[in-house]
Parts: sequence; C-alpha cells; structure tokens
Amino acid sequence: MNEKPGIPMNNAAVRSLPKHLLQFAVDQRYDEYTPVDHAVWRFIMRQNIFFLREYAHKVYFQGLLDTGISFDRIPRIEEMNDILGKIGWGAVAVDGFIPPAAFMEFQAYKVLVIACDMRQIHHIEYTPAPDIVHEAAGHAPIIVDREYSNYLQRFGEIGAKAMQTRKDFELYEAIRHLSILKELPNSDPEEVAEATKEVERRFANLGEPSEMALLSRLHWWTVEYGLIGTLENPKIYGAGLLSSIGESVSCLEPGVEKIWYSIDAQNQPFDITTRQPQLFVCRDFQHLMDVLEEFANTMAYRVGGLEGINKAIECQRVATCQYSSGLQVTGVFSEAISDNGETINTTTPADRQSEFGNRRCVYLRTTGVTALAFADKQLNGHGKERHAEGFGSPIGRWRNVNTAPENLNDDQLRSIGIAKGAKATIDFESGVTVSGRIERILRCDGKLAVITFSNCSAKLGDRVLFDPAWGEYDMAVGERISSVFNGAADKDAYLEVALIPKERTIKAPSDAKRRKLENLYQQVRDIRETKKGYERLGEIWETQQAEHADDWLLSMEIFELLDETEQQPELKQRVAAFLKTIAARSKDKETLVSWGFRLVEYHKLPEYRAIHERAAAAH
Repeated sequence: MNEKPGIPMNNAAVRSLPKHLLQFAVDQRYDEYTPVDHAVWRFIMRQNIFFLREYAHKVYFQGLLDTGISFDRIPRIEEMNDILGKIGWGAVAVDGFIPPAAFMEFQAYKVLVIACDMRQIHHIEYTPAPDIVHEAAGHAPIIVDREYSNYLQRFGEIGAKAMQTRKDFELYEAIRHLSILKELPNSDPEEVAEATKEVERRFANLGEPSEMALLSRLHWWTVEYGLIGTLENPKIYGAGLLSSIGESVSCLEPGVEKIWYSIDAQNQPFDITTRQPQLFVCRDFQHLMDVLEEFANTMAYRVGGLEGINKAIECQRVATCQYSSGLQVTGVFSEAISDNGETINTTTPADRQSEFGNRRCVYLRTTGVTALAFADKQLNGHGKERHAEGFGSPIGRWRNVNTAPENLNDDQLRSIGIAKGAKATIDFESGVTVSGRIERILRCDGKLAVITFSNCSAKLGDRVLFDPAWGEYDMAVGERISSVFNGAADKDAYLEVALIPKERTIKAPSDAKRRKLENLYQQVRDIRETKKGYERLGEIWETQQAEHADDWLLSMEIFELLDETEQQPELKQRVAAFLKTIAARSKDKETLVSWGFRLVEYHKLPEYRAIHERAAAAH
C-alpha cells in the first residue's frame, strides 16, 4: 500500500495508485471550509435539483443519491470514497488544475481528482478554476452509469499514453495561473489582462497540436461539456455544465450552437476560463467510445513505426518505444535512422511526417538516462545506472532468417551461431551490422528481447553506431516498433517525477470583518439545522445590513427560513425588499436573486420535499 499523510486509504482504487501519482494528492483540510463556503455549496446544489432534474441526463440525479453527496454541506473525500468504492472508483483531493497526463492516469486507475477549493460567492454561477462543486457534484454522479464509467476509464488509459510537448505544459501553466487570478476575490485587472495575453501568446506559439492537446479537446467536449440525445432536445452530462448553474441554463439556449459529436471535435479549441459558444451532442455513451477508439487508432501508441518514433523525437520529453518483442525502451529519443539511410532528429521539419507512413525505422537512439522494461516493469540490471548516457539499437529482421528475430528459439539461434560465449555477427536486412562476443541472451515471456555483446561494433555502411571502446552493447531485439507512448514504461522504477506546477492555488483572505460575516452565516445554519432560535433572525439580519450590506446570499437564507416558518412577516417583507434592491443593481444579481426566490416557492412542493428526504436518507 502507498501511504501518504492526510490521504484517505479507505478505498481500493486509491490504494492502487502508484507513487508518482500520489505526489499530486493533498489533504482536503475540511475544517478550513467556512460557513460561507457551505452556503454557496448549498445554493448551487439546490438549484441543481430544481433545474437539472429536467435537463440533465437521467442518471445524474440518481447518481447524486447513489454517491451520497449532501445537498446541504460540502462533502468529505473520505465519505465519497466509502460510496465510490462500491462501484469500483475512488477520489483524492488535489490542488487545482493538475497536468493533463497525470489527470488522465488517475482516470485510468478509476480515481477522480477532486480540486478541493471552493468557488467564491462572486463566481457562484461559473468558476474559471476547478473546485469541489465541479468535481464532486459534476463528475461523481455520472460515473454510476457503468457504460459511462467504462468510457471515462478507457479515456484515462488512452490519454495517459498520449504524446505531449514542453509547450503543452507551458500552456497548461499559463491557463492554471490565469484561472487562479480570476478566482481571487480582489485580483488586479492589469495582472489578469497580462495573464490572459500570456495564455494567448503560448497558444499562438503551440505549433502543431500534440496528441495530448487534441485528446484534451475531445475530453473537454465530452466529459466536461458534453450533451447527449438529439440536437433539438439534448440533455446535459458534462461535469463542467452540471456544476455551473449559470451555464447549465444558458447552454441549452438557441444562441449556443449544437453540433453532432465526431472526431472532428479534436479541431475545436476551447477557452477554459469562459463560457463556450458551441457544444457537441452524442447519441449515447457508446457513441463516445466509438470516437475515442477512432482517435486512438491515429496515436503513436497504436501506430508505432517511424511515425511514432518521430513523435517521440519531436516531444523532447521522456517517452517509451516498444519493440514487437515486448521490450520497452524509455528515455528522451533524439534520433532515428530510416530504411533509406536518412537521419531523423529534432531538426527534421514537421511537415515531413506524411512521408513516414511507407518507411521503416532501422535504428533508434536516446540521449541521457534510459531504462529497459517489459510489461511496464523495469528489467533487472537495465535501469538508468547502466544506460546513463543513452541507448541505441537496431530494429528489424536479420538477413537470411525467415522468422522475426524475437520468435527465434534457442536451437534456431545456435544454428546461426548465436550462443552465449560465441563471437557472432548479425547482419540486418537494413544494412546494419552488429559484431562482438555474446555475453548474455535475455528472453521475456518466451520472446527474445536483448542480446548483450562485449567488444562490439555496430555499423551502417561506413557510419559507426557503436564502438567497442564504449563498453558492453545491449542490442534490443524486435522486427518493428509496435508502440510509442508518453512517459516511462515503469514510472516508479524510472523515478519519473511528473512536472508539478510550482504555483499553488490561493485561499481567499480572511480578515476580522470576513470572520464576522462567516459567524453570521454559521448562526443561520445552526438555526436551520436545530430548528431553534428563529427569533434571532432579525438581529442577525440587522447586523448583516450594518456591516455587510452587499451580501445577498445570507439574506436569501434568512428569507427562506422566514417563509418556511411563516414567522415575523414584517421582517420577511423587509428582507424581500432588500433582495429586490440588490437584484436591481446588476443583471447577474437579478438572476441569482430570482433563482433564490424561485427555490423558496419550489421547496413548498411535495415533490421537492420527497427529493430532499430521499437525499437525506441516502446521505
């Protein structure tokens, strides 16, 4: 079991997480949520019950009940894990946006990452940064649908293999920084404007989108902002919409274009900090899986070959090339030689990729620390210490041998002079020649994987690929490169530390005035939960009026209690008049206040009371 202080391990999926993912997990710090935070959560969740019961996918509301998410307070990660564990999933808290590759890998392990921050009241309709509303109330309820949860996990498995570039990460950092600034209650407009320009600059300099960039778009237009059903009457299933009471309303309006979902969605960029001008509609969840597999067929991890190796060279980050023998070479790939003798490296123009389909790679090379693995487990004696300065090896069939080299048995090897202790020469059909004394022959799961030579030379014509003075030569065996994917094969053994953002999310500052407001919210919460002290509501409201005249949500909660108990009609009238005054100040406030009044009326209906009772029982 991988233990980390503050991380709940009461869930099988969370316990299965490898060390390189646990570095992103943080303690939820539940006690730091304020009474205002819980009030914001409550307002959003109750609005969701009202609106989404009609417009969300049918599984959403049942999922809210099945996952035990409270409508009245922010959930604890431990509580969610107790429930999610019953359907084979788990959850961990993280700090805001995490890198796409890590996010995808968490999904592959069937673990939801929960950004544990809570949106501020001025972003109650829509938050530019991930928060616990988005993750817990958006993602979690939908995964109770088995077909959808299978899609989510499969997306994670495929996404974790997607090739990405340093520029991808730089763009991610810029977007993360902008989202943090936008979520601050008193952010500097000039700083926000500069951060916005930086996102635009990095996006403009991104170049040809990587596999991860394209796959992130498919993820955005489905998991985050997807609609399902028909173009005329779609239902909401994307977590970004389900957690945004503003956009969940506006997204179904005619002004937002609805497009049938297809692989072409990969060509539609998105802005994570604002509302979307168009959305994609799928027929059903199987439709999502079909498009995902269609995209996966274009990826390096399935294509392999020279095209895949070229993507690894272009990314200039740790990647893995897998031979058809199953041997996996992990490192930073710097060079490949094609079957026409041309060298491909980081200076090869990107527009040459279309030529690679009909050509084969006959030799590959890494720069710096490299490791060999099989079935995602590092091979003994083939870690970074042995291959500290890089690795190079031929690919392909051997001349005058009719069998793929990885399939040769020991008798066949001996018949062509390949045996431990023998001096041998292997001529490849490509023209590469390897000569030396054989020290070791390594098989993995019956396949010939590595032949180690001493006093070895490797050449392609007059070009020296390996010199005897460089030490022992580990020659990888395989007819072809079957797969190329992002990151290390055995991440923990390779000690691959994913790029973790240095900038942390910022909690809203709490001064003496803020703490007094939080105390007023807590008093109203206590009155609602204990059903005692209603006579104090007038005093609490007068204090709010005197010290926090711009706060509307506390007044709405007081109005709700007064309406429910049918007490103090004069006070109720004054509170209502104040809320109408607030509503007149801006369109946003008018919308929120009208939603609040609508909720008060809705909650009188037997239908709502039944829903509330079911939710309370489930929780």
